[in-house]
Amino acid sequence: LYLLSRKDAPMGQLLALSAPAFSMGMAKTGVTPGRSSIDGFLAASPYLYVRYMAGGPSRLLAKEAGKPDKTVAIQEVSSVGQLVRGKGNQLLFENQSYVAPSAWYAYDPASGTAKKTALVTTSPADFSDTEVIRQFAISKDNTRVPMNILRRKGTKLDGNNPTLLVGYGGYGINESPSFSARRRVWLDHGGIWVIANLRGGGEFGESWHEQGRLTKKQNVFDDFIACAEYLIKAKYTSPEKLAIEGGSNGGLLMGAALTQRPELFRAVVSHVGIYDMLRVETFPNGAFNVTEFGTVQEADQFRALYAYSPYHHVKDGADYPAVLFLTGDNDGRVDPMNSRKMTARLQAATHSGRPIFLRTSSGSGHGIGTALNERIEQDVDVFAFLFDQLGIK
Repeated sequence: LYLLSRKDAPMGQLLALSAPAFSMGMAKTGVTPGRSSIDGFLAASPYLYVRYMAGGPSRLLAKEAGKPDKTVAIQEVSSVGQLVRGKGNQLLFENQSYVAPSAWYAYDPASGTAKKTALVTTSPADFSDTEVIRQFAISKDNTRVPMNILRRKGTKLDGNNPTLLVGYGGYGINESPSFSARRRVWLDHGGIWVIANLRGGGEFGESWHEQGRLTKKQNVFDDFIACAEYLIKAKYTSPEKLAIEGGSNGGLLMGAALTQRPELFRAVVSHVGIYDMLRVETFPNGAFNVTEFGTVQEADQFRALYAYSPYHHVKDGADYPAVLFLTGDNDGRVDPMNSRKMTARLQAATHSGRPIFLRTSSGSGHGIGTALNERIEQDVDVFAFLFDQLGIK
């Protein structure tokens, strides 16, 4: 038997146990921790297939005792999903990228090759003209922060490209490469789409998460701001052409970014976010968030919460970017009051003359289970807002 354990191993380790004498005290280390975080495995004797999270994208290795590891070939900058045992010791695995929808592959360890099967997801959106570039921004404390930059091949870096930077950075959630036809609309109009792998996520194991939670939450915002500054300095875009988007914990990120560095962004799209960090734990779902954000009952955590709470750092007379808040009347995870309150505060405070909008859906909640027609209507409104603000024709 094999177990994935993170005890004293933030990057994960695989423990081997004998079934007849099942005891953790008898467990032996089968796969030791490495530089990448172990996030899945499959045993198919004599091989042990191990899936790693390598800063966002996946790595997949075939391990055999006493022999060098074999790297299973997957798409560049892609994520590996389910692992299933095939015929004999062969492996079936799911693989998708930013430019290719999910497909199943069959790996034969004897030949060392992986071939695509007939089990594929199709999409009318073609990304064959798109390239994905991994770059790193340097955060305030010199931490390297990965970004995944999607752009059409041949895009000129002249500082004039409409660019959408998205991020999350929380709860140890991995921002892994995933396919979305939604991005095609943006790229077709000359845009660049950027996904940041911020601290607070799990892209580099639990330590990456720990560096972006509780009293260290500001690291997440510093990482995101560093990504924006990199894109401007490298002439991917300019502040007048840069928009940002995030939802839920990523909505908090939007609120922090626009109040801390409003001059960096032309437009902000924030879905179902938390903005009053001093009242988070008073909401029905508040207890769930305390382990991530902290509590006002602890002095050091209160100070950290107040220091970045977006609502409490809106300044009267400041020049804020255009903002579109989105919320749902039935959101049981983040009270819609957050978006309403933040909208009113910004509308009263901003001096830029740029609009502060609130879009409320009466038939949706936190996002999960939202009807297809409502998702389409949301996207139409989001893109209409962004195209208008960034001057996209």
